[in-house]
Amino acid sequence: MTRSIAISGKGGTGKTTLTALMIRCLLERSAGPVLAVDADANACLGITLGVEPEGTIADLRDDVLNQKTPLSQGAGKLKLFEMGCEQLLTESKGFDLLTMGRPEGPKCYCAVNNVLRSFLDRLSGSYGWVITDNEAGMEHISRRTTNNVDGLFIVGEPTRVGIVTAKRIIELIATLPISIGQIGVIWNRTGKEVDVELGGAVNLGSVPHDEEVFNLAMEGRSVFELDAENPALKAVATILNEKLNLAQRT
Repeated sequence: MTRSIAISGKGGTGKTTLTALMIRCLLERSAGPVLAVDADANACLGITLGVEPEGTIADLRDDVLNQKTPLSQGAGKLKLFEMGCEQLLTESKGFDLLTMGRPEGPKCYCAVNNVLRSFLDRLSGSYGWVITDNEAGMEHISRRTTNNVDGLFIVGEPTRVGIVTAKRIIELIATLPISIGQIGVIWNRTGKEVDVELGGAVNLGSVPHDEEVFNLAMEGRSVFELDAENPALKAVATILNEKLNLAQRT
């Protein structure tokens, strides 16, 4: 059975790096093949995983919409869109990457989003895990171009601004027309446990600031270069295994 995790959080919190660390942890525990979906407009997940995206769904989508034939008369073009989505999968060892790209503009995206939703539904069934790196606004979830999720993890920093931001994202989640299992917050770049009332979400744990991880992000290197004993990597593994017991479920 496919399990899914969506990651959200304000830009600059280390959300994408933590997403990549989760993917590495799942791969090292033989949790099944992973589909990594980069749904952040500032698409950087490929960099942290050490792969170069083949292209983005946004570019493909706009190519379809810019065709002269109306979509209502161009069922063949929608089929080509679906085929194009398959070609945008970037394959790597143990995981594939799908990059969504920039947000939608003022045009009508209903037809292509219906195709994209159907494509993602079928595609997800081929993986043990689907891990989605979302922006704070979670456009792809709110527009139902992301499947229902088992866990939605918000990455935040334990500052006043970070806590307020996390609570606002939790409030936004409550308005989304999608089934979400567990909602929790991972506090990044702190060596202590954070215990705050989150209103419908749980504190999943903390990940310490780590110079090796910081330097890796600054230099644009892959999380697979980290030492197995890296404190941040081990903290993420603890959250997956002990707090959620997700990495051991198939």
